[in-house]
Amino acid sequence: MSYLPRKLTAPMAVASLLGALSLADITSADGHAMSTYGPFPVTLKGYTGSKTNSVSYTGQIARHVLHDSIKKLAGKGDGGGNAASMEAEMMAYYAGSKKNKAIIAPADKGVFNFKQETLNEISSGKNLSGKTYKGMINGWPGQMTGPEVITSMIKHAAQTKGGFDPSTGYNYPQLISKFTMGAVSYNQAVNNYLAGKLAADSKPNSKPYKDGVHYTGKEHSWDEAFGYWGAAAHSLNLTSKQNYDIAKMKDLDAADANGDGMVDLKSEYNFGHAYYGSAFDKGGKTNYFNTITKAFIDGRMVITNAAGENLSDAERAELVALAGVIGENWQKIIAEAVFKYAGSVYKDINALKEEMAAGTDTAKTFAKYGKHWGELKGFALALQTGNTNLGETAVRLNRLTGFGPVTMNASQVTGMDSQGNYIKDEAKSWEEYQLHMLKIQKLMIEQFGVAAQNNNQLDQMSALADQMGDSDSAEND
Repeated sequence: MSYLPRKLTAPMAVASLLGALSLADITSADGHAMSTYGPFPVTLKGYTGSKTNSVSYTGQIARHVLHDSIKKLAGKGDGGGNAASMEAEMMAYYAGSKKNKAIIAPADKGVFNFKQETLNEISSGKNLSGKTYKGMINGWPGQMTGPEVITSMIKHAAQTKGGFDPSTGYNYPQLISKFTMGAVSYNQAVNNYLAGKLAADSKPNSKPYKDGVHYTGKEHSWDEAFGYWGAAAHSLNLTSKQNYDIAKMKDLDAADANGDGMVDLKSEYNFGHAYYGSAFDKGGKTNYFNTITKAFIDGRMVITNAAGENLSDAERAELVALAGVIGENWQKIIAEAVFKYAGSVYKDINALKEEMAAGTDTAKTFAKYGKHWGELKGFALALQTGNTNLGETAVRLNRLTGFGPVTMNASQVTGMDSQGNYIKDEAKSWEEYQLHMLKIQKLMIEQFGVAAQNNNQLDQMSALADQMGDSDSAEND
């Protein structure tokens, strides 16, 4: 397919379009397939300003930073003394603040220095609360909506020393982080910008996204979805390991696309699920990151090619197809994370059983187990905020995981009272809970076709079931 615009309109000319594209890597036979997300020319008809690049997704980058900062704060509680101030500070990042808040995370690490230090340097007036999935979260106690779950988690995190509560096994930095990544970024992208806003009568390409901007409705809708994905603009030119190392702040050269010696959070860093995509891909079995990022670039080229006119049915159908590729692979990344951390929990329980049998201290291993369970649970909840009703799969996943991990006193969270306090009851045995973890791994393969399969423990399933004498062990309610 040719990506030359079907009709160039004033004040745009062929030379200005090719000049903008020359800033990116032009690789295809027809000379117009790009390997970076932008810059893309201004195509809005009638625009007479000085802007030359129509790409804009700084609001989404600000929300990634809000998420990262809350995760960092969630581990700063001292067990009660600073609970009120910690809750207020986390809520300022979640619900928004009129102040120009400092970027708490990501933070400089050695030579890996970030260009921006405050949120307003990225985008002002942003929050997470208004963008959080509003549906009921059945996998978490209390029958709460997405925003209510996160607000409740923040409140409990503020009262907990270091973010980990041994009485419930809850690691709040992980629970808040992994659920928020799904309930905000994944949900907004696949349920909103790559769904309703692709409709012909929503945010048309012949009009500005809103009054006073230099980009069209379809351009900005697609850009915002890409922003929620979280990949660096130049990331398709890098290896999976390089993209992974950018998120780990280990490879300044790979991150620093413009060579200024700093990392621009707006375009040179890998956030959220993009980071997890690179983490799975570097094992060599999957290509989630590149598949999604290329689909985003290809889709943006389709919109740019329309040159400020409404998309044809064929063009919009192509966008819908690309959105399907993005959504399917994004869902697989989250399912891969569920698979991985179910395996981690399984192995942690083995370590705990060995320590208990030897009579040694289990505190460190139990905290590690709680961290991995928090990641498992957060991703499991996130998986249910996409654009498909998972039905029985969600029910099974929620029951297998339970409302909480099995704790050292053989109890488990089973609910929440009207005051927001957790209710606990007798838990399943360690072995039965391990079998649940293996059933989760099997479920992720059967329902989502995960291929990386990090921490695969399924070869233990038959022996564990035989040991218990019941291969159809009951699931958690």
